[in-house]
Amino acid sequence: MNPQALFDQTVSRIHPVSPEAVKKAYERLDNLTKPRRSLGYLEELAARLVAVTGQARPAVGKKRVFVFVGDHGVVEEGVSAYPSEVTALMVKNFLGGGAAINVLARRAGAEVEVIDIGMKDDPGAAPALICSNVKRGAGNIARGPAMTREEALGAMAVGIRRATVAAQEQVMLLGTGEMGIGNSTPAAALLAVFLNLPVAQVVGRGTGLDDKGLQVKTRVIEKALAVNRGHCAGPVETLAALGGLELAGICGLCLGAAAQSRPVVVDGFISSASALAAMRICPAVKDYLFFAHMSAEAGHRQFFTSEGLRPILDLGMRLGEGTGAAIAMQILEDAAAITNEMATFADIGITPGA
Repeated sequence: MNPQALFDQTVSRIHPVSPEAVKKAYERLDNLTKPRRSLGYLEELAARLVAVTGQARPAVGKKRVFVFVGDHGVVEEGVSAYPSEVTALMVKNFLGGGAAINVLARRAGAEVEVIDIGMKDDPGAAPALICSNVKRGAGNIARGPAMTREEALGAMAVGIRRATVAAQEQVMLLGTGEMGIGNSTPAAALLAVFLNLPVAQVVGRGTGLDDKGLQVKTRVIEKALAVNRGHCAGPVETLAALGGLELAGICGLCLGAAAQSRPVVVDGFISSASALAAMRICPAVKDYLFFAHMSAEAGHRQFFTSEGLRPILDLGMRLGEGTGAAIAMQILEDAAAITNEMATFADIGITPGA
């Protein structure tokens, strides 16, 4: 199936989660052996898991974090403290199991899947690397579009297909991750457009820019918005113009998982920008997304405020890779265990209020 047809079919299969399903989940939670709603946000997470999966006792079995990897021509503009060559080096680290995401995923009992979706150089054959390269690096958004619309659809198709394979393999909890030097620049550009905010309110230090570097990055994003204004007619077109291959891949993963009724744990700033593109394409996707944490990037708080969303964690993290998603997966597993394993008042012979 070609990318456009796959995209259309996937979006057509996404439906809002039933409020009645959430209500029914709370009926059980409210009858567990505890004061009503005393487990706070954990109960909301549990109720949403029940509603998303359609399982009264949601089984959080197999978990998988998808690390989409791409490069960005905008690095030429001096927006990153690290060169693009670091992207390929980090891929080797992921495959060797030595990166932060590997460590945290192991703690969470989650698999890590690494996908070359937009690396500028061919990394060569590696048994654990999924080679789904759509384009050898996104274009420099300060000078033109990152991708064509067809390339963006192709990258989204990679994400949709990875979600479909995961569902077929009985993966119950999907996490987003990414690696791509310079990718906080397109992420900030997307947030500026989708949230209709000034660049200064969404741009951050990324890999650790100093004040001068932050000023350069801000100007580059403002230039990118001006250069690509005519290309941003809709959410797919905006993603193509200002995003990157790995961002489009994450967007596709969110769409594909929602079409399969699978919950997605969205990592940090870059992943949230990608998820926001999916939400603008199909608002019902929002029901299937669990946002892992509040990044230290300035624009992430703006995102949560604007969209009326709540992160599971706030640890001051800004690494990416899916690290926040891996940690949040453990909390979601705890939420599921509450509704699955706790006794009800009836089970132990207590009548509440009696």
